[in-house]
Amino acid sequence: MEFDKPKSDVDKKENDIIYSKAIKAGKRIYYLDVKKSRNDDMFVAITESKKKISGMDDNLQVTYEKHKIFLYKEDFDKFLEGMEEVIGFVKREQGEYIPPRREETEEVEEEEEVEEKRSRGFFDKFKL
Repeated sequence: MEFDKPKSDVDKKENDIIYSKAIKAGKRIYYLDVKKSRNDDMFVAITESKKKISGMDDNLQVTYEKHKIFLYKEDFDKFLEGMEEVIGFVKREQGEYIPPRREETEEVEEEEEVEEKRSRGFFDKFKL
């Protein structure tokens, strides 16, 4: 019978991040991490981290929902080719993304804040 062995320091080092790039995009952060496999081949771990807030006031809880994919060097070219194709399709169909002006962003944030206050119950204003 074989049991799982705890990771030794050598095993842990093999999963260390060699290079990393964080991309902040609204409520999400994308992490592109270069790691080494056990046989010294590099691969890319892509992680999407999305902030989730639940509860209200004193019961407010912040969690992060994470999704990962691993991209190996033998797949880089096909992955990039596919990514460029689908991004090109979206741009042709819907045009380039133009970020809103600063004032528009602030207006939307204010509207969201007002809507959040409206959705709270009457007694939520009071700390009981």
